[in-house]
Amino acid sequence: MPNLVEVNYKQTGKSKSTNAFGMREMQQKAYEGRTAQYLLIKAPPASGKSRALMFIALDKLKNQGIKKVIVAVPERSIGASFGETELKKFGFFEDWIPNPKYNLCTPGEEKSKVKTFQKFLESQEQILVCTHSTLRSAFEGLDPKKLDDSLVAIDEFHHVSAEGDNILGRVLKSIMANSNAHIVAMTGSYFRGDSVPVLMPEDEAKFTKVTYTYYQQLNGYDYLKSLGIGYHFYTGKYFKKNPETGISALAEILNEDQKTIIHIPSVNSAESSKEKYEEVNHIIDVLGELEYQDETTGVLHIKSHKTGKMLKVADLVNDNPKSRDKISAFLRTVKSASDIDIIIALGMAKEGFDWPYCQHALTIGYRGSLTEIIQIIGRATRDSNNKSHAQFTNLIAEPDAESDEVKLSVNNMLKAITASLLMEQVLAPNFKFKLKKDDDEENDEEDEEDDNTIKIRGFKLPTSQRAKDIIDTDLNDLKAKILQDPQMLKAMPGNIEPEVINTVLIPKIIREVYPDLEDEDVEAVRQHVVVDSVIKNGTIEEQGDKKFIRMAGSFVNIDDIHIDLIDQVNPFQKAFEILSKSVTTQVLKLIDEHIQSTKIEMTEEEAILLWPKIKEWVKNNNGEQPNIQAFDHKEKRMAEALVFLRELKRKRALENG
Repeated sequence: MPNLVEVNYKQTGKSKSTNAFGMREMQQKAYEGRTAQYLLIKAPPASGKSRALMFIALDKLKNQGIKKVIVAVPERSIGASFGETELKKFGFFEDWIPNPKYNLCTPGEEKSKVKTFQKFLESQEQILVCTHSTLRSAFEGLDPKKLDDSLVAIDEFHHVSAEGDNILGRVLKSIMANSNAHIVAMTGSYFRGDSVPVLMPEDEAKFTKVTYTYYQQLNGYDYLKSLGIGYHFYTGKYFKKNPETGISALAEILNEDQKTIIHIPSVNSAESSKEKYEEVNHIIDVLGELEYQDETTGVLHIKSHKTGKMLKVADLVNDNPKSRDKISAFLRTVKSASDIDIIIALGMAKEGFDWPYCQHALTIGYRGSLTEIIQIIGRATRDSNNKSHAQFTNLIAEPDAESDEVKLSVNNMLKAITASLLMEQVLAPNFKFKLKKDDDEENDEEDEEDDNTIKIRGFKLPTSQRAKDIIDTDLNDLKAKILQDPQMLKAMPGNIEPEVINTVLIPKIIREVYPDLEDEDVEAVRQHVVVDSVIKNGTIEEQGDKKFIRMAGSFVNIDDIHIDLIDQVNPFQKAFEILSKSVTTQVLKLIDEHIQSTKIEMTEEEAILLWPKIKEWVKNNNGEQPNIQAFDHKEKRMAEALVFLRELKRKRALENG
């Protein structure tokens, strides 16, 4: 099936070029914030976060009075990213040379690593690398003051959570409250895909944020021209042959000429067979015949059914320590595209895993976490001379009317589609929005220099620093929360008026996420969310010296855009349009029935907003009122609003009577 999202890039080479200190674009941006006590770096995979930390840490050791640096990574394999690194020969003042003795990302007992961690704090050594697990364990019973004058760097920071039972979150909070330690937090994605924040607002406000976008990264590559995001829906088992076609869903979309990472379903998902080793065997059967396994590297050599060529496959699902360490060690030595063809993984090969030749990230089963989706897509978005296009494909089971889990399947499908919609916005260039005044000159010099600045009549700008920070650095994170909200999922497929979505539902969610915001700043943030989404879902075209935007079937001169016009557009309607083109009529009917059975309750705000539309409806239909039994969702919703308003009027008459 065609991609739901296709983004093209300009290959400027900017994100890979270096300055006089050997720093790439993102690293320069991060280094500018090096004096902050608490620094949060949000940057996509492959942007160079590991080396950015080295630059910052070495400056803190030499110039800022920091005595020790502790780097914590989520799993052992990522520790290799912080090994000895030459920096001086590229122009920096110091090399990164950790003592191998204090690299605790090695096989071994956790107790001994905790003892080594404690010895490090008493030693003269300056750099230690460990896992999140070791940091958590070492912190038990440790006086936080022991970390005074230290830098604690947490890689893949989204593993932290403000939730009470998140140990890493408690460790971080204690370090901030009880020591003068500096913190550098790094993540390729700040999304959580759930309702629990990474940090509480009062703690997050203490961090200086450095944001480097996916678009900046990918647009500045040398080789990669485009990125596609697609979903493929199947019935039955993904590895079993379809009786009609004689081909499995996996075989349909697996191109063995592309370097591919296959992530099998989580054992807790509906798509899983619950037997992970058997699933690997099924995938091997789809690929071809297993000829032999290399005893030294652990690589499986499989003769392809399709072409007869020998495929080199890595199995990262097998969790036997010897087998896992053997194949992981081999993958760290891969130097060319021909060394490996396909990697099969479950939990590994998502974060911090570097296989630059990967062209296709193929994920089986719905992923509930937007963080996980971004991390998986990042496996295919490294720049490499063997590819001009990177692809993410998600194989998802279609809802089945006969299944007891139809409700879960419908929700999964809707969330998967909204995730792709969000990713399109994450991967697109950012716009700046300003208020357009009547006395604005047609050709403002500042705006001529910045093609991504759009002026909008009636637009509200934030008044507080808190609201400005949300707009500058957290807009996509906020969209993620909005898109994953249960009410929004029910409203999205066109059965709620766009004005209700934009002016009732979205501000309600913003107030829940940011209860500290004043009403005027809630409105400013709301407008930025809606405008940014509508503009990015639209198409900007130039005709002569004028720019037009095509949105929701309208073609509007950018100079004439008013916030009231944008509020009439459903910013997420594209999700349902995508869905309607991608699944069968029967599946669409299931989705519709599910949404109708869990429809949003009417609120006074929505009913009042619909009243002018009800009057217009009556006028256009010869005095007939909207029918509550109508098949048209909007007519039915207006009828429900009419009933609500009558009941409200009756209650108020009783109260006043």
